[in-house]
Amino acid sequence: MPPSDERPRKLLLVVDAPSLLHRNHHARAHTRITDRAGRPAWALHGMLLQILEAIDGFAPDAVIFGLDDRTASIRADVYPAYKAGRAEKDATLVEQLNRAGALLDALGLATLTPPGLEADDVSASGAAWARDNGWDCVIITSDRDAFAHISDHTHVLRLINGGISASPLLTPARLVAMYGVAAEHYLDFAALRGDASDNLPGVAGIGEKTAAALLTQVGPMQTVWADIDQNGGNAVVATMDSWAAETGARRLGATVVRRLTAPDARERYHFNVRIMSGRADLDLGITPDVPGTPGLLPLDTHRVHTVVGYLGVESTTSLAIRVLSTDPASAALH
Repeated sequence: MPPSDERPRKLLLVVDAPSLLHRNHHARAHTRITDRAGRPAWALHGMLLQILEAIDGFAPDAVIFGLDDRTASIRADVYPAYKAGRAEKDATLVEQLNRAGALLDALGLATLTPPGLEADDVSASGAAWARDNGWDCVIITSDRDAFAHISDHTHVLRLINGGISASPLLTPARLVAMYGVAAEHYLDFAALRGDASDNLPGVAGIGEKTAAALLTQVGPMQTVWADIDQNGGNAVVATMDSWAAETGARRLGATVVRRLTAPDARERYHFNVRIMSGRADLDLGITPDVPGTPGLLPLDTHRVHTVVGYLGVESTTSLAIRVLSTDPASAALH
């Protein structure tokens, strides 16, 4: 994605708000920042600072924040063990998670809490909206599921320790370099590997390296399953073993086919795809042809001053007014 002063397309920034709040709750708890009502605000304040840094750097034309429905979960209804085993959230984090949407809405930024769904689904829909409307898109999240949405016009800023500036911006080429798998194969890759953080086991015996090699050498899982059904997996074996001979790797073709044809292997793969797939058809409510609607930048200076000022950190208020109340860098191009 070219720098903002060269970009011919408008930019949508999609923010996984729970990711930012969780990370900032743990990183900034020592500050014990409270708002003017005395309520815990360090996670909200940290999230806002990271948002401002991202907006200042990317100069988006619109921003939407995905939030989790904290009252219902379609995925947990299907799979009660979904995300089981995670530590119980601290009460101060829960309170700030519950207040985040109101804070962002009050600023004039767009938020979406899809019923029964998660911020991941907003990310998927944001990437689809940008593609369909001829925009670029940057997704900010720590969740690897978003890698499936990477394309020439959608990149993912993967949050890691060190904040926005230290986080990698994953493009199609960089995803291959870091994970050995193309974006269009990432959902297949994740379904084979599984996701311990969501309590989703992968296909037994298929780890990250094997999954990446299978998808890179043979193709998508649709091709793999077709060969297994129609040809006993012989083409998979031949292709994997030929690759092993060329690279000096261990011959795994027969082993891979055996593991993919083990009882419940295919069912596990398809179940993971079902749970991991993000909903790409949500109505984001973004109306770029209607100035002043939520999510479009710049924002009203008075609203920014009032809302951010309530957090009680003067330097953040000044920064927010500068970043949120001025035209995005790309505006001059349109």
